[in-house]
Amino acid sequence: MAGADAGGGVRLILVDALGDGQRVDNFLLRELKGVPRTLVYRLLRTGEVRVNKGRAKPGQRLAPGDTVRVPPLRTAQREPGEVPTGQIQSIRKSIIYEDKQLLVVDKPSGMAVHGGSGVSFGVIEAMRAARPAARELELVHRLDRETSGCLLRAFRRSALRRLQAIQRENRVEKRYLALVGGKNPRDRFTVDVPLRKNLLQGGERVVRVDASGKASRTRFEVLERFADCMLVEAALETGRTHQIRVHAAHLGLPLLGDEKYGDPQLNRRYRELGLRRLFLHAWRLVIPWGEPERPLTIEAPLPAELAAVLQRLRDA
Repeated sequence: MAGADAGGGVRLILVDALGDGQRVDNFLLRELKGVPRTLVYRLLRTGEVRVNKGRAKPGQRLAPGDTVRVPPLRTAQREPGEVPTGQIQSIRKSIIYEDKQLLVVDKPSGMAVHGGSGVSFGVIEAMRAARPAARELELVHRLDRETSGCLLRAFRRSALRRLQAIQRENRVEKRYLALVGGKNPRDRFTVDVPLRKNLLQGGERVVRVDASGKASRTRFEVLERFADCMLVEAALETGRTHQIRVHAAHLGLPLLGDEKYGDPQLNRRYRELGLRRLFLHAWRLVIPWGEPERPLTIEAPLPAELAAVLQRLRDA
């Protein structure tokens, strides 16, 4: 993408083939490296970003030859921090599937998907450092920073568009393992309540059950029962922010280790059993893939620290 200064600090960025089909918000997050996401979305919300002289919307798709106007940034623009060598090696070892079009990593808990907003680097930056020749490596979906497990990336824009279309058609199976506090007599149950994102003071994002929110649906299956908690598998039918965490809490079954939506008393009790993180792991992806299409199943084993908590519960 070629950039030019149009005077007064305004940047005009010409979209090339790499930007074909990319959303405006994702394009800006890539071009304005190190600029907080909150600032990028504020610029879009106030109409200060223009595409071909027209006001841009976050989800607007770009095409080669489009011109994106970016206003002067009132905050110092900083480059993301250099990714430590150890993190690059760690992300290389975390690759659990790879072909010519897509790549899946077993994301560790505590590592952000991308840098920005006080985070110097994330999985995206680490993988680009590990694969500098993969210029088009793009994120297909997201995981919360605290969540571990299968994270899908596309090597080519064409693969990204295909995977996004498959997701919109609800043909990607995403399954998670979670340890929840409380009991439910049913072995299988579904939560079908709308969710709405809210920004609290200071920019913290919180999701609430709200009739005016977006339709959201999660299927739960109990895999194992303990004295005051259950191991469940959660299958997403929609992909809203914090969906599993909020739906489980809505049922009175908060995820253990969840500092935002969980039960503080339960969290303290389970810290004594060694649970130092959110017990949520994206363990399985099933994607219709290839020519002709066939189910591609990718699995990430439960991390050792979570498996150890389960073993202590079984031994109790």
